This record gives sequence, C-alpha cells and structure tokens, in this order.
Amino acid sequence: MTGYTPDEKLRLDQLIKLRRQWLKDQELSPREPVIEPKPRNAVVKFWTRFLEPKSLWRPYVYKAYSGGILGLTRVLIPAWIVHYCVKYHISQKPYGIVETKPKLFPGDVIMETGEVIPDLPESHGHH
Repeated sequence: MTGYTPDEKLRLDQLIKLRRQWLKDQELSPREPVIEPKPRNAVVKFWTRFLEPKSLWRPYVYKAYSGGILGLTRVLIPAWIVHYCVKYHISQKPYGIVETKPKLFPGDVIMETGEVIPDLPESHGHH
C-alpha cells in the first residue's frame, strides 16, 4: 500500500491550510501595530519644545556645553594628571623637587643661630 490513507490525506490538507492561514495572519496591515498615545508628562513636553530647531535657548546651551567640555578636557584633566605625577612620582624621589634657599642680604639675621650677616667689604679698584 503506497500513499496516504484518506484520513491521513485529510489531516495533512488541514495542517497545510492552518499553516498558510497562520502565516497570512502574521503579516501586518499598514494600520498595525495600533499604539495608543501615552499622556505626555512635563519633562517630555519640556524636551520636545526645547529641541525644536528654532528654539531660542539652543545656541546658549550648546555654547555652555562645548565650553564645559573644552574646559574639562583641556584644563581640568591635564591639571589632574600633572598633580598626580608630581605628588606620587616626582616628589617621592630624593631631590625630585628642589626649593631654592631664601636670599640673604647684609644685615639679615639667621633664624636658627641668631647670627647677623656682615656687610660686604668695600674694595676699591674693581668696577
């Protein structure tokens, strides 16, 4: 016996018909999907008005933003990197940061010893 029995053939035809109907149902019409508009809250209203192309505040906000980014990338971050390197790398080495000694002039008093710096001897004949 070859081929399908009448019951098997009927079942197979019904399955094929159901599959075709299911695939046809999966196609969306131009009106689908139907999404109900959500009520707009104050934040959404603000941003839709704010982002309009001819908005008055748009150039000012852009200038403030670009200035902030410029200041952050060109001033603050490099200053932080320099501060970090000086604090944790250069100052840890002996004589990494050398301070100059205060200048002494005749008549100054040395704080530690109380000694007074004598006047320079006057020499004649030089310039």
